Amino acid sequence: AAPRVLNVNVGVLGHIDSGKTALARALSTTGSTAAFDRAPQSRARGITLDLGFSCLRTALPPRLGAGPGELQFTLVDCPGHASLIRTIIGGAQIIDLMMLVIDVTKGMQTQSAECLVIGQIACQKMVVVLNKIDLLPEGKRQSAIEKMTKKMQKTLENTKFCGCPIVAVAAKPGGPEAPESENPIGVSELIEVLKSQAYLPSRDPSGHFLMAVDHCFSIKGQGTVMTGTILSGSVSLGDNVEIPALKVTKKVKSMQMFHTPVTYAMQGDRVGICVTQFDPKLLERGLICTPESLQTIHAAIISVKKIQYFRGALQTKAKFHITVGHETVMGRVMFFSPAPADFNEEIQENVFDFEKDYLFQEEYLSKDSNSSEENKENDQAGEVQLPKQQWALLEFEKPVTCPRLCLVIGSKLDTDIHANTCRLAFHGVLLQGMEDKNYMETFLPKLKVYKLKHKEGQVERVIDDYSVIGRSLFKKETNIQIFVGLKVKLSTGEDGIIDGGFGQSGKFKIRIPDGLKPDTKMLLTVASKKKSKAGKGDGNKEDESSKNDSAQPVTISLLFKRYVFDTQKKMIQS
Repeated sequence: AAPRVLNVNVGVLGHIDSGKTALARALSTTGSTAAFDRAPQSRARGITLDLGFSCLRTALPPRLGAGPGELQFTLVDCPGHASLIRTIIGGAQIIDLMMLVIDVTKGMQTQSAECLVIGQIACQKMVVVLNKIDLLPEGKRQSAIEKMTKKMQKTLENTKFCGCPIVAVAAKPGGPEAPESENPIGVSELIEVLKSQAYLPSRDPSGHFLMAVDHCFSIKGQGTVMTGTILSGSVSLGDNVEIPALKVTKKVKSMQMFHTPVTYAMQGDRVGICVTQFDPKLLERGLICTPESLQTIHAAIISVKKIQYFRGALQTKAKFHITVGHETVMGRVMFFSPAPADFNEEIQENVFDFEKDYLFQEEYLSKDSNSSEENKENDQAGEVQLPKQQWALLEFEKPVTCPRLCLVIGSKLDTDIHANTCRLAFHGVLLQGMEDKNYMETFLPKLKVYKLKHKEGQVERVIDDYSVIGRSLFKKETNIQIFVGLKVKLSTGEDGIIDGGFGQSGKFKIRIPDGLKPDTKMLLTVASKKKSKAGKGDGNKEDESSKNDSAQPVTISLLFKRYVFDTQKKMIQS
């Protein structure tokens, strides 16, 4: 039997020109199809455009498995150019271990920070590589490396990569123009570190087959080969696979892993799949899967967490670039939280409960957000109470095809790429997709997100002990009928019920079942006496008279909640 190969995907991320490609080249022994800036447009620009792949094989360390075997590191060279962050996010979902490459003469740069953010979302382990140490003068080299190492340790302190290995190398001493005979410095030490960081990634062959294709080309007399990494499930010779973007299904004719024919491949493997009668131009990159296992959705509910480095609030109704699965589209967001009573309740992961009520939020609640009125009510000592979990409704400008429960990242990619800010705003998990184009009518009414409404008016005058006339609660044109029967409270403490309109100008009658208190009656009679003086002999003074009202008018407050997606706009009082 062939020796077993354990494949670990290592993402090589970093700022542009930190030397990622040179490092991948120095590390690798077997080049894969997409490796090393092969694309003509990439060579012309001198930067890595697509996810390049190459691999390095070494003996399997005993702790990772008995018997002979090889440990294969597939190096996923992620582009570092700011406008290509979409590609990185695409690659991050298949990465087991991250290598963050830093130019030792420059330290952390904007994109290194963004890579760090993506790493924290998508990956468990990291190695930091300080590259280009050949540029440091020999006498000061050691102290400069130590200084930068300390600086990096400080940067990583508050991330999940705190304490990760930091290795100094020169992938290509003398730079790109130097002769090939120059040997890289520190690369064999780096390989040892990578081996020490390798782990058995949890791979699961069950579930639907899903593969991220990054290259597609034809081979004369064979057919079309799609190469990529299997994100979930497994695939065998003769299986049918669907290309959902094109709604086409094809049969797997042959498969290869690093130039070796195979009959089976599973999650985490990098594989080339050959099909017939398919034009490679139709699919440069994208997803292929078990037929009908992906959803094409117009909107989604996601769990959401803000990215700490993003400056500014995350506002409802704002537009973001949303990366879902392997697509990036524009989308609009609406944030919502648990009802205030449930803020501290533990929320089950990766499920969304449609039975519960949720509170609409104008923005994602974070330590620095302006706490809204409703949340102030549960405030103690001015501390903003933050819920354990928050969600967002995403509405896409065009439909996206993705697996259920996939990673979602929201970014502001239109921010100036030279501005020194993190453009990744939030991340989450897709909990529920909406496949129906008319989801506004068919689906959203099931989502019980409410707003609390608070209206205030004033008592105009007393009719008798059990009823008063109110004003300024409604506009003239409001149909008061829909408010009949709702409960109100007077500032003097009485409870009342709206009984109906009174006249044409938006006034209304309130019934006070327990009767007015004597004090209230006094207050109101004094007020209306003043009014009748002012109003004598001039019918139009009504509006002015309210100004010289008693110092303390009696106010009426009406509180109710209304569900945002309720087509009937019903008002509900608890």
